[in-house]
Amino acid sequence: MINSKVLKTLEYDVILGKLKQHCCCCVSRELADALTPSTELDEVRELLTLTSEAESYFLKTGYSPVDDFPDMRSALRLLNAVLFLNCEELLNIGKCLKAIRTAREQLVPRSMEETEPVLLANIASGLIAHMFLEDEINRCILNENELFDGASPALARIRREKRIANEKAREKLNSIIRSATYSKYLQDPLITIRNGRFVVPVKQEHRQQIPGLIHDQSGSGQTLFIEPAAVVELGNEFKRLSMEEQAEVERILTELTATIKPYANDIFDNLMILGRIDICFAKAKLAKEMRAVIPKINAEHRINIIRGRHPLIPSYKIVPIDIRLGTDFQTLIVTGPNTGGKTVTLKTTGLFTLMAQSGMFAPANVGTELAIFESVFADIGDEQSIEQSLSTFSSHMRNIVFILDNADDRSLILLDELGAGTDPIEGAALAMSILDELHSRGCITAATTHYSEIKAFALTHEGMENASMEFDVDKLCPTYRLFIGIPGKSNAFEISRRLGLSEYIIESARSYIKKEDTDFEAVLSDAENKKRRAEEELEQAELARNEQARLAEELRIEREKLESAKAELKLKAREEARKIVADTRREMEQLIMQIRSIKSIDQREADRIIQQTRDALRKSEGALAEQLPEAKNAGGKAPKSVRPGEKVHVVSLDKSATVLSAPDRNGEVQVQIGIIKMSVKLSDIRVSNEEKQQTASMKVEYNPANTVGLELDIRGKLVDEAIPLVDSYLITAHLQGLSEVNIIHGKGTGALRAGIQAHLKNHSRVKSFRNGNYGEGDFGVTVVTLK
Repeated sequence: MINSKVLKTLEYDVILGKLKQHCCCCVSRELADALTPSTELDEVRELLTLTSEAESYFLKTGYSPVDDFPDMRSALRLLNAVLFLNCEELLNIGKCLKAIRTAREQLVPRSMEETEPVLLANIASGLIAHMFLEDEINRCILNENELFDGASPALARIRREKRIANEKAREKLNSIIRSATYSKYLQDPLITIRNGRFVVPVKQEHRQQIPGLIHDQSGSGQTLFIEPAAVVELGNEFKRLSMEEQAEVERILTELTATIKPYANDIFDNLMILGRIDICFAKAKLAKEMRAVIPKINAEHRINIIRGRHPLIPSYKIVPIDIRLGTDFQTLIVTGPNTGGKTVTLKTTGLFTLMAQSGMFAPANVGTELAIFESVFADIGDEQSIEQSLSTFSSHMRNIVFILDNADDRSLILLDELGAGTDPIEGAALAMSILDELHSRGCITAATTHYSEIKAFALTHEGMENASMEFDVDKLCPTYRLFIGIPGKSNAFEISRRLGLSEYIIESARSYIKKEDTDFEAVLSDAENKKRRAEEELEQAELARNEQARLAEELRIEREKLESAKAELKLKAREEARKIVADTRREMEQLIMQIRSIKSIDQREADRIIQQTRDALRKSEGALAEQLPEAKNAGGKAPKSVRPGEKVHVVSLDKSATVLSAPDRNGEVQVQIGIIKMSVKLSDIRVSNEEKQQTASMKVEYNPANTVGLELDIRGKLVDEAIPLVDSYLITAHLQGLSEVNIIHGKGTGALRAGIQAHLKNHSRVKSFRNGNYGEGDFGVTVVTLK
C-alpha cells in the first residue's frame, strides 16, 4: 500500500481531479476519487489493456458507450422498504436501464465475426438489459410529475370523465361571469381553483348576491373566493374523480415498483459495472488530452522514460526529459542549479510510476518503460513546521527515518536536497550514509543534492550514477535537460561574474577552495564540455544521415520514374508498330480478295506477287522483333491458352503482366503491365509453371520469325499423316490473321481430298471451304476460309 502522504506529495490527487473531469457518470467519479495504484503486475497490465481498448474504441467511434445516468443507488437499496416510487424516481431508473442496455449493445459483439475490445466486452457481458422494465416505465410515465393516460384503462376512463366534469363546471361558471346580473359583483371575470374546487372572485361587500360556499379570501380581505351553489354538485363530481385518479396513479406506481423490486440488486450491480467501464474511457480521454502512450511494464524495477513530460506543467513550458534508472545502476544522484528541474525530474519519475500502476498512460514517447513497486517513498519540498517546532532539516529527517524503517528491495525512493538544512560537512556525510544504506537494500533511489562530496561518492560506488541538469551560463538560465553520466558542475563563480561581481572577489573566493575540489570541478567542466560537443556532433551526424537518406530516397524515386517512363515509351512504340503491321496485313488481305475476284488476271502470277508481298511483310515483322531485346527468362513454352487474372511473363519486354482477357480469334491476349494495358501475341508470353503439359499435336508457337504462306502442300501424304499437318497449319494461319488459305492435296483418286474435307467440316478454326476454281487448281486444291 502506497502512503497517502506520498500520493499528495507527488500530486497524484491533482491527476485524479483531471481524470474525474472526463468521467461521464456518478459512479465513475466516485471510483476516480478512490483510485489507488495497484502493486500486482498482472492487475496493472490488465488495467493498462482496458485503457488501451477504451482508447481504440474512442478513436474509432468518437464517443464513450456509457451515457450519464441519475444516481439511483440509494433508491435501489431502499426499494424493499418503500411502498412505491414516485414518477421522477421511476423515470430515473428507466434512464439507468437505458444506459445499461446501450453500453451492452455497444461493447458486447453480436457475432463471432465482430472484433470488439476483449476485456471491455468481458466486463460488459455482465450487464443485464431489462428491456421489458424499461419499456413498461416509458409506457406509463409521461414526465417527472405525470403518468400517461394509457398507463391503465381505469386511468384513461377517470381522466376522460374528469375532463367532461371540468368542462361542464367551467361552462356553468362562464355563464355566471358573463351574466349581466352577476358580473358586477365579481372582482375579476375569471375562474380559479381553491382547495380543488372551482370558484369565482367575489367582492366582499356583495357576498350575499352570489350564493355558494366560501373556500378562501384574498390577503386584504376584499375578495372572497366563492363556489357558486349551481356548480357545487359538479365540483363534488370533479373532486371525487380527482381522488379516484390519485388512487389509480398510486396503484400504478405501486405496481411498477413491485415489478422492479426483484431486479433491484441486478440494476445496482450493473450501475457499478458501468462505472468501471466509464473510468476506463475517462483514462483514455485523459491520455488523449496529455498525448500519452501505454508504457511497457516490468517487475524488474527498470525505468526508462523517453521524452517524458510532467502532466501538470503547461505544454508550452515543459521541456521533455529522458530518465533511466534500474538498468545498469539503481541509484541516481542528480545535481544542478536551483529551479533547474531537479525536483520536477523526481516528481515525473514518481508520478509516472503511480499513474501506470493505476492504469493510466504516461505522457512520454513510445518505448517508455516503467516498473511495479510495492511502495513508493518521497521526501520532496520544505515541510518546516512552526507549530511542531520542526526545522527544515528536522522535517526532512523525520521523513527519512520513516523511509528507512519501511524501505526494501521493492521500493522506489525519491529524495530531494538530501542532507540539506544543516552543516554541509555533516549533511553530506549523512546523505552518503543514507544513500549507501538504501543502495545495499536494493532500493531504486533517485536523489538530488548540491554537495560535491556526494558526486564523488557516486563516482566511486558501483551501481550508482551521477546526473546533472544543464545550465546555460551565457543566458543565466537552466535548460531543464537531464544528462545522465556526468555530475553537475557548480556555476556560482561564473554566474556571479556575469552578474557584475568584481573579479578580485571571485579570485579571492577561489583561494578558499581546496585544490582537490578545484581540480574536481575542472574535471567536471571538461567532461561536461566534451559531452556537449559530442552531443552536438552526434546531432549534426544524425541530421547529415537523415539528409543523405532523404536524397537517396529522392534519387531512387526519380530513377524509378525514369525507368517507368522508359518502359512506357517502349511499350507504346511496340504497340503502335504492331497496330501498323496489323492494319497493313488486313489491308493486304482485302486487296488479295479483290485481286482474286478479277477473272482477267493471271492467277498464278497473282499468287506469286501475293507471296512476295507476304514475305516482305514477314521481314518487317522480323525487323520489329529484332528491335526489342530478348528476355533473360524467355525459356519454356508458350501456353495454348491463358485465363483472365493469370500471372504471365511477356518475353519480348521481359516484364511480368496480368492477363485481362482470353486470347481472341487472332491469338492476341489483353494484358496489363503496371498501369499500361496492351495486346500481345499468345506466343510472346510464358506462364509461371513452365512444366505444364502441352498437347504436342495442337501446340503452335507463333512469332514474327515463324510464319506460314497461303498454301499447304500435302500431296503424297496419307490422310492420317496429313491431318496433323493441316491442323498445325490452320492454327498458325489463324494466329497470323490470315482469312483464306489453300490446301494442295492433288486430284489422284480423291481419297486424300475427301478425308481432308471431312476433317474440315468439324474444325474449330474453319468457317467454310470449297474446291478450287479454274486457275486455282480445280479439284486438286481445297480453298479454306478461316474464322
